[in-house]
Amino acid sequence: QVQLVESGGGLVQPGGSLRLSCAASGNIFSIYHMSWYRQAPGKQRDLVATIVNTGYTTYTDSVKGRFTISKDDAKNTVYLQMNSLKPEDTAVYYCNRVQEKGDYWGQGTQVTVSS
Repeated sequence: QVQLVESGGGLVQPGGSLRLSCAASGNIFSIYHMSWYRQAPGKQRDLVATIVNTGYTTYTDSVKGRFTISKDDAKNTVYLQMNSLKPEDTAVYYCNRVQEKGDYWGQGTQVTVSS
């Protein structure tokens, strides 16, 4: 089993920044994908960004140039640096880890972008 704990959400004004963290613990494998998803009220959960253990990253078009996903393997932690935030970025952000024998989710952290 793997446990994922997200942190770093909150209320921020449009144009502001936040950094989300996702710490993994438990039965960690060195080959993995970790992703950030988000779900706004009344909408489906959408993929935001993914990082592979090799360091390869992908982003959904709406966040390219504004969000950066990164990792610290020594801490088993993945980050999502979010800059130039917009009201439409408001959502619950979830961390996901896929590795051998498992697909795991965190509990989510709320991000609200509002003036």
